[in-house]
Amino acid sequence: MASLNVYSILVFLFLTCGAVMATKENNQIIKENNCETKMGLPCVLEAFTSIFNTGSISNKCCGKLVVLGKVCRSALVKRTLENPLFKYLNPATIIAKSIQTWNNCLALIDSPSPSA
Repeated sequence: MASLNVYSILVFLFLTCGAVMATKENNQIIKENNCETKMGLPCVLEAFTSIFNTGSISNKCCGKLVVLGKVCRSALVKRTLENPLFKYLNPATIIAKSIQTWNNCLALIDSPSPSA
């Protein structure tokens, strides 16, 4: 339960404080595309954990990530990496995990559902 609280705080910082420190380009992309309002907090937590830590993302949240869009996902990840709280992370690793999560979700959404 403590780790959920930590991730909630990190996501809050990801959505708020990161905006102050992000590049103008990422902020503009996020604002123009309403990126911060397209996913609910539970799915943001799942996506965040999948990309920035070790975790999985549910089918439901994969669908929401795909709806969020590649441009928003990329801008939000880049903005988070610019936040000093995440300076210990390897940007190349995080970007690779972000792309992997995106591709896995895209494949899941594109795959036909099993027949009943």
